[in-house]
Amino acid sequence: MSVDLSKMSLEDLKQLEKDVAKAIKSFEARKKAEAMAAAEAAAKEFGFSLNELSGGTNAKTVSVPKYQHPENPELTWTGRGRKPKWFEEALKAGKSEQDLLIA
Repeated sequence: MSVDLSKMSLEDLKQLEKDVAKAIKSFEARKKAEAMAAAEAAAKEFGFSLNELSGGTNAKTVSVPKYQHPENPELTWTGRGRKPKWFEEALKAGKSEQDLLIA
């Protein structure tokens, strides 16, 4: 895919930058979730949980983020527990939950 960046407006370039950051974050989260699922499956083949093999007794599995701040990709939320302030503010500003999903 080739995009002629020199013909894009500043606004379009900034939006592209946000979209790329969001896509990278989403890709990394999916890969991490795939790795965790593969590790869990491998442990299960031997009759163990991943928690048992790692020696943790209170270790929690990390939930993959489901939502992301529209302008700050560092702010994410799994969709579990209390809604973060940025999420509630985005909804009040007219965004839908669908708008905030990580692509």
